[in-house]
Amino acid sequence: MISNKYIDPFSRFFVGGLFIFSGLIKLNDPVGTQIKMEEYFEVFTADFGSFFHYFIPWALEIGMILIILELMLGVAILFFWRMNLTTWVLVLMMTFFTFLTFYSAYFNKVTDCGCFGDAIKLTPWESFSKDIVLMIFVMHLFWYRKSYKPFLRDQLGNGVVIATGVLSLVVGIYAIRHLPFIDFRAYKIGNNIPQQMMAPEQPIIEYIFQKEGKEVRDTKFLSAEDGYKYVSSHVLNEDKIKPKITDYSVSSPEGEDMTAYTFEGNKLLIVIYNVNKASVDNIEAIRTLTKELEGKVDCFVLTSSGAEAMENFRHEHQLAIPYYYADATVLKTILRSNPGIALWKKGTVLGNWHHNDTPSASEVLDLLK
Repeated sequence: MISNKYIDPFSRFFVGGLFIFSGLIKLNDPVGTQIKMEEYFEVFTADFGSFFHYFIPWALEIGMILIILELMLGVAILFFWRMNLTTWVLVLMMTFFTFLTFYSAYFNKVTDCGCFGDAIKLTPWESFSKDIVLMIFVMHLFWYRKSYKPFLRDQLGNGVVIATGVLSLVVGIYAIRHLPFIDFRAYKIGNNIPQQMMAPEQPIIEYIFQKEGKEVRDTKFLSAEDGYKYVSSHVLNEDKIKPKITDYSVSSPEGEDMTAYTFEGNKLLIVIYNVNKASVDNIEAIRTLTKELEGKVDCFVLTSSGAEAMENFRHEHQLAIPYYYADATVLKTILRSNPGIALWKKGTVLGNWHHNDTPSASEVLDLLK
């Protein structure tokens, strides 16, 4: 079939390339995928049954399996490796995720599918549309799966696909034990948080009028005295009027708003979104860091845990610094580590560290010079 001369290579590179790109973006930040998986499992628990609640503790492992599978499938498609097996897995996977994105979009359950992590944000309907287009080319590959000849010999092909899986696992584990290689979030190093909380642009409104049977559009509101009849209006730059950070807020145990305080001077944030799930492997290094910075940098804990749990944690680990409250989702966004360390100077992020990479006091002070 002559059309396949063009459709086959396009389908191969489009599907394989997109799966590899999507997998690499998520491999950069497996904890972000974990957070998204937990969100989906919570929705499923509420809508389909409590059975899905048991998957929540395994969200990281399930997310890693899906990421590795996505990368292996992408490589397999590029080399036409075992296309009967590959396309069957591909169709089953795409069918599930197409349903998932449709369900999220139609019922407005999850506002961001996490398909491309924090690098490219898609609305639920954009995610569903993407899956529909992708499914067309996946089905093409599936339909002609038995006609494709592999580009690599069996043993070499097996080795390439297996090596992809092993390498992905190693890279993923490293990203989990440290921080994402590339930070796409609004709290990345170099960003000023107060600026990220402001709208980049003021809204530009286009007004639509009728005059003498003709439609007239203008960014100024035209007078009815001049014969203009108002019809409707819409914002032209809607994608640029929303701040990148809309939910950062900090309060003291007494309920005092401490948000502005976190932007004053030099601050070292110890982010512990949940003390019950926090790793204590490096808590001694964190405690030493805060003691050595005493009187030089304001150190405090940001947590979403309750007062009793936080007090017990501080007492048990002798963490003699104040603590404040923030939303758990916000804290997970600030740092993909529990606990994690962030250094801010007048609201500008100078450093982010996983607890496995806890800096020394001298490293922190050098950044503040």
